[in-house]
Amino acid sequence: MLKSRSSQHCNPLEVSASNNLTFNSNRPNMSYYGNMGIEHEMDREDDEEMNIYINVDPINSSHVRTETENSETKRQQTPQHTGSDTVRNRSSRASSVCLVLLCVLLLTAVIVLCVLIKSKSTNCSEETHQLLTQITNLTEERDQQQTKNTNLTKERDELLTKNMQLAKERDELLTKNMQLAKERDELLTKNMQLAKERDGLSSTNLDLIKHRDQLNKEKNELSKSLQEMDEWIYYKSSLYFISTEKKSWTESRRYCTERGADLIIINNSEEQGFVKKISAGVKVWIGLTDRDVEGRWKWVDSSTPTAGFWTSGEPDSHDGIDEDCAVNYEPGWADYPCNHLLQWICEKVILK
Repeated sequence: MLKSRSSQHCNPLEVSASNNLTFNSNRPNMSYYGNMGIEHEMDREDDEEMNIYINVDPINSSHVRTETENSETKRQQTPQHTGSDTVRNRSSRASSVCLVLLCVLLLTAVIVLCVLIKSKSTNCSEETHQLLTQITNLTEERDQQQTKNTNLTKERDELLTKNMQLAKERDELLTKNMQLAKERDELLTKNMQLAKERDGLSSTNLDLIKHRDQLNKEKNELSKSLQEMDEWIYYKSSLYFISTEKKSWTESRRYCTERGADLIIINNSEEQGFVKKISAGVKVWIGLTDRDVEGRWKWVDSSTPTAGFWTSGEPDSHDGIDEDCAVNYEPGWADYPCNHLLQWICEKVILK
């Protein structure tokens, strides 16, 4: 914009050319003064002036005045051309006017240029301020981005650390899961074993129930038998019978076996006391003998006595007589000849 305006107002060549054209347009008026034969001389002088105006420097106006004054001096120095002074004066005036106009135009152009330069400078200052503000804003944004980047890096590191912790926890959970799975398998195996044991216990329970029913049946039968056997005495799951008549050890045992019993077997001191009580201290046969092997006493069920209640000095086989059968009386046990006639006690075990 500045360049276009300066080209419009500050091109002296265009102004000189326009002035020259204006001056040339006035040449036909010179015919009014053409009483003398000076047309050729004026054409030559006009051409010189045109050349001066065309080649004038727009900045050095004093040079143009000098050329003009020289041309006027030459005209004044020519005595034969006194008739053209008026024309020269008018040409000088026109030239002066053109120079003044040119100076005015130059001054105007300079002022416009100064205004434009100042305006441009103001615009440049504003743009500089805007650029500085923008640079400041960009710097702040850069700092914010750097801060944000630092925060994101820190968050990334924290997330990586947390990810590692979660991976570690995952591995621990997997290990624990494997252990729980192993324990579960062990529990399932144990559960199967318990189920098997339960089935076995159920079967045993069924057997026990059957046995219980059988025992109840036997108990009922025994109760019925007891009602029929008034002479038998019940004591700790066994029935006892003490005879009133006397027989040998062999006949006494036969009597017992014929009734589903046998001669009594005494296993402990309680039973020994019970026998003394029901026998009232008299001598009775018991199921103990060494008839098979002398000195090796056995019960009638072939078991060896675990507790002995022999009287002091017994067994002794008195006077060389074989005493292979045992009796119970008040002091305790004693060996007697098996053919002696004595009372006996039968025992029938109800529950084993």
